[in-house]
Amino acid sequence: MRILIYSYNYYPEPIGIAPLMTELAEGLVRRGHQVRVVTAMPNYPERQIYQSYRGKWYLTEYKNGVQIQRSYVWIRPQPNLLDRVLLDASFVVSSFVPALIGWRPDVILSTSPSLPVCVPAAFLGWLRACPVILNLQDILPEAAVHVGLLKHQLLIQLFTVLEKFAYHTASKISVIADGFVDNLLSKGVEANKIVQIPNWVDVNFIRPLSKENNPFRAAHNLNGKFVVLYSGNIALTQGLESVIKAASVLRHIPDVVFVIVGEAKGLQRLQQECLDCGADNVLLLPFQPRKYLPQMLAAADVGLVVQKKNVVSFNMPSKIQVLLASGRVLIASVPDNGTAARAIRQSGGGVIVPPEDPQALAMAVLDLYKNPEKVKTLGYKSRQYAVEHYAFEQALNQYETLCYSLLADGGAIQSTIVTKQEV
Repeated sequence: MRILIYSYNYYPEPIGIAPLMTELAEGLVRRGHQVRVVTAMPNYPERQIYQSYRGKWYLTEYKNGVQIQRSYVWIRPQPNLLDRVLLDASFVVSSFVPALIGWRPDVILSTSPSLPVCVPAAFLGWLRACPVILNLQDILPEAAVHVGLLKHQLLIQLFTVLEKFAYHTASKISVIADGFVDNLLSKGVEANKIVQIPNWVDVNFIRPLSKENNPFRAAHNLNGKFVVLYSGNIALTQGLESVIKAASVLRHIPDVVFVIVGEAKGLQRLQQECLDCGADNVLLLPFQPRKYLPQMLAAADVGLVVQKKNVVSFNMPSKIQVLLASGRVLIASVPDNGTAARAIRQSGGGVIVPPEDPQALAMAVLDLYKNPEKVKTLGYKSRQYAVEHYAFEQALNQYETLCYSLLADGGAIQSTIVTKQEV
């Protein structure tokens, strides 16, 4: 097949949707398919176009057999409302040029966020007479409104219309968790249009490694320490200030160290929080190169998943699969009724504590620190569950089958049209 992936985020961006879409594209190429990706100049999470990509309107690259077509976007490090609008609008307009002039795809897979991408993807699908799969990594504008990122009523109405348009024009909608299914059904989306395919992890790349002789531990003086690790986005939806406050509760135990890995701007904010709380047992580090990710995860005794109280129930952080695959016990400071909590309970590899409750988080860490056998048992369950439910090859099989099924349906329709014309 010829498959076009329309995704705002892609390699070399280190977290979020980018690694997922990169693995999917390269996995499809290894299966013998021709894949091109229409994406933006890389800018996440710093919200600045990476140095080597600046000053360019368009750029075509090739990586591991994937054709990557990049286009300019309007991006600002501290975007106001107008900047956010211009960001989406610039990608919608600029990306359509390479999307249109490239080879005709058999199937288009469009990821959301960014929701406005549904417009050029749908138009391209109509022009090229090919099916469009809408891959929902989040549900907008609902998620953005819930955490206060989107407040302007006119924009909320506009995004609501876009959401309906996206669901209506998509041939199929792939969702990453059962909470998404419930949400779409409540909005009148037909059940036969929805396909649930969980996000995945490469269990051969992310795997349990020994803490002994671990380069990450050695480099940061963590040998002999009980390491609690958070790695990922530092944004409004996480509320990592609770982690800093939990660390301050345990600062009297010299063996317990909290490590937070993220983008520079977020780390600066947390550094001030550490000073205010007296949390001198917190180590703040920039993102590590992806090739060192397995070592970094293996350096931890505990992996953290953190959300605020007001995060919508269907939110499912992709870091859950990664932490499970690393064979580490999870502590999830997340809403009890949410998709994230449900997934971690099902894995049997983690502990759930109330969100934005530093004392509860600290007590959960303390309990694991005092019970090394519990840490070992839960970590084993984590790895086992990841291999059984989140292995990349399983997801790749499902996406490949979904694409083939759409081509078969399209072929049947085309055959019917021809037969009628002949008659």
